[in-house]
Amino acid sequence: MKIEQQKELISGFKHLELLANQVVEGFISGMHKSPFHGFSAEFAEHKVYNSGESTRHIDWKLFAKTDRLYTKRFEEETNLRCHLILDNSSSMHYPKLEGNQEFYESKIGFSVLASAVLMNLLKKQRDAVGLSIYSDSYEYYAPEKGSDRHHRMILNRLEQLLETPKVSKTTDTITFLHQIAEKMHRRSMIVIFTDMFQNDHQEALFHALQHLKHNKHKVVLFHVIDEKRELHFDFDSAPRKFIDVESGEIINLFAENVKDEYEDRLKAYFKNISMTCAQNKIKYVPVNVGTNFEKIMTTYLVEKQMFG
Repeated sequence: MKIEQQKELISGFKHLELLANQVVEGFISGMHKSPFHGFSAEFAEHKVYNSGESTRHIDWKLFAKTDRLYTKRFEEETNLRCHLILDNSSSMHYPKLEGNQEFYESKIGFSVLASAVLMNLLKKQRDAVGLSIYSDSYEYYAPEKGSDRHHRMILNRLEQLLETPKVSKTTDTITFLHQIAEKMHRRSMIVIFTDMFQNDHQEALFHALQHLKHNKHKVVLFHVIDEKRELHFDFDSAPRKFIDVESGEIINLFAENVKDEYEDRLKAYFKNISMTCAQNKIKYVPVNVGTNFEKIMTTYLVEKQMFG
């Protein structure tokens, strides 16, 4: 689905669960045009029948339509455990949205909706989901479960992130990634949403990410950015005051005077993150706010198949 169509599809919804469902349903309906052709038939309530399994739960009506054997899933079946991690530092609440902008055009809003979208996919496939939120403290933890009540609890907590923006909250990613890793005892897919704007201790950061990979977890890092401002430094020629939303530090400058050097340094920084993730066998996916929900879902489906 094209980004413009995707935005039009979800623009009329405000409730997070309904909004996520619209994004997912639009994605599933387009699967027959994608590399996931055939996946949607078994997506919600069925799994492929494997030779040797009991034939008791084969869906014969579906067999008549598809000429393929599927068995029905049940509530207690869980194929995957997924733990979502959200960075809730002040920098994630950038940019400050204006009246006509959607909530998912900020980094935290995008991360919240993307998490709800993944939860919708996980719920359809009877998979378990957990959630951790951190900033300068470990704000929230919920273990991986698959019940409707658990999903509702997590969705409510995600909605709260949109209602209570952070003020001057720094990021202690390294400390809390280690703490989260200590909680992850059963093999899981770990999905992180962060803007990677933290201190300069890159070696320590990637050591923390590597810690998440113990017990053979799969780690997916969604690097959330506002491409227009943070990557391309797209501001007008007027003098501007730039404020570090975490430290409060202020600098006055003309954006055009530093634009080229800024872009070069940031591209080098992103390249280093990408290369280090590759070396540590961490899936690195940069995503732009307000778009890329299809990219989020496709990444999840591909990584799930590889996760086995």
